[in-house]
Amino acid sequence: MQVVIITGGGSGIGAATAQKLLARGDCVLIAGRDGEKLNALAKAHTGLPGDIACCPADVSKPEDVQRIINHAVQWKGRIDAVINGAGVAPMLPTFDMTNEQWRDIIDINLSSVFYMTRAVWPVFEKQFAALKESGKSPEEAGVIINISSQAARDPFAGLAAYGAAKAGVNLLTRATAHEGRDIGVRVIAIAPGAVDTPMFRSLPIASKVPARDILNPTSLAEAILAAIDGGLRYASGETIYIHRNCF
Repeated sequence: MQVVIITGGGSGIGAATAQKLLARGDCVLIAGRDGEKLNALAKAHTGLPGDIACCPADVSKPEDVQRIINHAVQWKGRIDAVINGAGVAPMLPTFDMTNEQWRDIIDINLSSVFYMTRAVWPVFEKQFAALKESGKSPEEAGVIINISSQAARDPFAGLAAYGAAKAGVNLLTRATAHEGRDIGVRVIAIAPGAVDTPMFRSLPIASKVPARDILNPTSLAEAILAAIDGGLRYASGETIYIHRNCF
């Protein structure tokens, strides 16, 4: 049984991942700005083997992120994995974008990953120290999975800020993986192409993307689980691109 935090856990990739984790008996804390959506998801999954809790929060605010971490520790006493899945992707021409719009996109997609990484780090350090003191193999104190995007290397027109934020997520993943190596912390980025989520369907370009190129959120959930404790767990520091179209 693992204790997992998912930001952006109320819908899309986050919701699909929560369901997979709960089905195998894990404890999942879902966080997001829409408390009603979180509660509805939790209610829908009450029959699964795992345990679920909700924490309404705005991950672009450091104080809210710290509250998520505190909630998880108070709830289950530890944190095994954090999935940074919160994101927004408005299509805005760069030359029309306001300062506020730029900051909002960067804060939700990139700064939130930094805030969460910084907030959970002391928890992972304590868990590593406890493992070491108990004489157990301290190979892993925790894992961070950052949801990036194909837009980090090839964004649609109008997604400059979103693509820049996700490119930053990829570099932050690499840097923090190096920093976490000596305390048993792994960090992996999963970068999908188009995924059938409310965020993607809200984009003006969505109707022009062939259905054969659109991923199901469940496919991403399976990749995330593989990064937590499956075959992809050996890819710390890497950005793993997942898409159905060929380049």
